[in-house]
Amino acid sequence: MTQFRPVTDSVSVSPQICINDIDEAASMGVCHIINNRPDGESADQPTNADLCAYAESKGIRWTFIPIVPGQVTADSVAQTSDALKQNEKTLAFCRSGTRSCNLWGLSQAYAGTEETTVILQKASAAGYDLSGIIPALEQLRADAK
Repeated sequence: MTQFRPVTDSVSVSPQICINDIDEAASMGVCHIINNRPDGESADQPTNADLCAYAESKGIRWTFIPIVPGQVTADSVAQTSDALKQNEKTLAFCRSGTRSCNLWGLSQAYAGTEETTVILQKASAAGYDLSGIIPALEQLRADAK
């Protein structure tokens, strides 16, 4: 089973999930899953379509925002911000959880909902170091004002 790492009360991030992880997420009250991993990154990776169909059969909303490593875009940040606006219990995943945590942090700065220090603290508590994206966080926060 994959380890879900809480970043906030409503958002957790995770390395790659499988069908059994969707069952676990549903039992924990997850209402929404965001897949940040493009199909085909590894041969053993389940497809987005298969995971999405299974999640939706369990009543879990699914959003696909694939991010190629190192290629986060302004559009993907805006999509993530929009996806998180409902403040429902959400699980975001990618290969290791890092892209998903980065997108969470960037989306919070983009929306102006969290100070950079708070974003860094929450990510760190979940086991992720976002110090490499501080300039982007600061710029997004400044633009949100």
